[in-house]
Amino acid sequence: MDGIKRQELAELAGVDPAYVDRLIELGVLEDRGEGFRRGDVRRVRVLESLDNAGLPLESLADALRQGVLSLDFVDQPSYERIAALSSVTFRELSERTGVPVEILMVVREAMGFAEPQPDDRVRESELLVVPMLEVEVEAGVRPVLIERSLRVFGDSLRRVAQTEADWWRSEILTPLFKSGMSGAEIGRQTEGLATAIGEPGDQALLAIFHGQQANAWMRNIFEGFESVMEREGLHARVVRPQTICFLDLTGYSRLTEERGDEAAAELAGRLARLVQRTSAEHGGTPVKYLGDGVMFHFPEPGSGVRAALDMVEGAADAGLPPAHAGLHAGSVLFQEGDYFGRTVNAAARIADYARQAEVLVSQEVVDAGNASGIRFVEIGPVELKGLTGPLRLHSAHRAESG
Repeated sequence: MDGIKRQELAELAGVDPAYVDRLIELGVLEDRGEGFRRGDVRRVRVLESLDNAGLPLESLADALRQGVLSLDFVDQPSYERIAALSSVTFRELSERTGVPVEILMVVREAMGFAEPQPDDRVRESELLVVPMLEVEVEAGVRPVLIERSLRVFGDSLRRVAQTEADWWRSEILTPLFKSGMSGAEIGRQTEGLATAIGEPGDQALLAIFHGQQANAWMRNIFEGFESVMEREGLHARVVRPQTICFLDLTGYSRLTEERGDEAAAELAGRLARLVQRTSAEHGGTPVKYLGDGVMFHFPEPGSGVRAALDMVEGAADAGLPPAHAGLHAGSVLFQEGDYFGRTVNAAARIADYARQAEVLVSQEVVDAGNASGIRFVEIGPVELKGLTGPLRLHSAHRAESG
């Protein structure tokens, strides 16, 4: 296979050919006569990023020549993630595929980079996202929802990538640096682990995502079947409704990221103790933890409301971020330890609507009775995202609070 020529290297790395010449002069890039390698594209991109971040190229070159630092790690298969630029611009790709250019540019944002311009060239890795976008556009999915989906993907995977980078630094790199190893030695030491974990890591991430997809799709299936059967008179509403509660902590995920692993684990422990103790006292069961909060099941509404009030008030005493909760009562569908159906969806939406330190409940919760010691204040019909009609909501308070 022929090597990459100087001009092509500059184009793939997105730099001026003169920048490549400068790297060759500094001795950090080697022109072997037969052309450059694909790994050299990544070398140029890494060096340009370090240069732009304020590390002088001359000093970097000195460190690389002395063996204090090494860029050999970019030749590892795992570093193929540092993608080269393609020959097509966002505008040209839009004209070719029919995907609006505004959607295509969001792909780069979803990958963690600054917003591009229509005439910027698309990265090779970004091209892999385009077939999905073509299918969605052809199916008539609204552009605003496609963009939202991309941003949600990006934000969620940013957290995954950052968590991985944090443990790699704390568990692998920091001990090696403390042992006195040079950057070049550390690169050689970690090469095997980085390569070994690459493919299994990708498989694990995809498997977890597929599991989350199956869970979300099952909710849609259950809710769809439930609606049709109820409409056809084949499924009556239950006489004794079950209650679903969502407790959310404002900024919990951000706080755990900022405080580091040990502080995050300690904060998670406090939340778990509050959740387990309070739900057990009221006959409830924590179903699952969901980023900034927890989903609960209660056999009847009154105990669920009392537990929610206890947890919202107890969050501050436990040193946790401010809490709020939402509850809805109705029929639920149960499978493999999880609950599904419209009742679950409505409870989640009510919790999203609740303000800090507020416990909001639906009319169904109020109508179910068994709410001794609780006072409800009606808010009125509220349109909630994702629900077909408004819900009458009430805020719950201790009866003795006046």
